[in-house]
Amino acid sequence: MTQTLQVRSEPRVERLRALTRVLDDGFRVPGTKYRFGLDPIIGLVPGIGDAIGAIFSVFIVFQAARLGAPKATLFRMMSNIGLDTIVGEIPLLGDLFDFGWKANTKNMALLEKHLQQPVTAHRASRQVLALVAVGLLLILAVVIGLGVWVANMTVVRVS
Repeated sequence: MTQTLQVRSEPRVERLRALTRVLDDGFRVPGTKYRFGLDPIIGLVPGIGDAIGAIFSVFIVFQAARLGAPKATLFRMMSNIGLDTIVGEIPLLGDLFDFGWKANTKNMALLEKHLQQPVTAHRASRQVLALVAVGLLLILAVVIGLGVWVANMTVVRVS
């Protein structure tokens, strides 16, 4: 337990927290509790904004790896960044998504959980990865099934 507390107060963890705040929560909308950071603002730059934001986000994942986060946790973190980057590229909808989806905050929470409870965090990340794998297999099965159905419908109509 003492080792975990020493790691949590380590200066590089504090710098990651500060970077996360700047990227996701640096500004407050006046008169509201809503906060946003530089990430959605950078994302407004057409074409490259979301890619630039992803570079900052990947730095957090890189540091998490250096702090010993397991591969399953790192994969979850990269998935958060991937979703943020891909959806962020969609004009207008992506810009709105960027203001609500705080990938860096989610990733910092994953890192914090790993630093506080490494075994529990690793188990939870593996369970999420298993669910994602099952979900992707189901989507693949549906896509293949629809492809076969459409192909059969086309053959029947042509005959």
